Amino acid sequence: MSVPDSQGQDKTGPTREQLDAWVEGCAQKNRTAFKAMFEYYAPRVKGYLKRLATDDAAAEELTQEVMLTVWRKAGQFDSRQASASTWIFRIARNRRIDMARRHAKPDLDAEEPLLQPNETEAPDDAAHARDREDRVRAALASLPDDQVQLLRLAFFDGLSHSEIAEKEGVPLGTVKSRIRLAFGKLRGQLDPGDI
Repeated sequence: MSVPDSQGQDKTGPTREQLDAWVEGCAQKNRTAFKAMFEYYAPRVKGYLKRLATDDAAAEELTQEVMLTVWRKAGQFDSRQASASTWIFRIARNRRIDMARRHAKPDLDAEEPLLQPNETEAPDDAAHARDREDRVRAALASLPDDQVQLLRLAFFDGLSHSEIAEKEGVPLGTVKSRIRLAFGKLRGQLDPGDI
């Protein structure tokens, strides 16, 4: 393998076997092997990341993460599946993708109304709500069962009138008239604010 040095002249770089041996050395926590591998790969990984439109500071940070991952996970490297270079640059590419995903998520606005806790209901409001619920339950209990069933399907199950007619096997007009009758009876028994 031929690698240009800082003056642009070719010098012989490490062989594939040497690169694989460095990774194996890292798996055995050999600091000398890691130092050699770091000196060889860190500049190349950083250059690769910069070619992927990563700014200099992020490329430096990601390079450090990649090399730390190589140190920690060197025992997982299998030279039969890929070369050390392929393995290391795949780690770099994955770290770059992870970084892009983190930055793609919008920051949450602490003032967003949907993120605010619900206001605590005042005791008298809660008592009024319970009273209203009791009145509605009592009014529903006074209706014929077929009307109550249609109201449940329409308002609790969210079915349309035609879906109710199909489910109950009754004509659409019957469904509409029974619901209308039920509302008429409920209006007579409840306050306007209860409905």
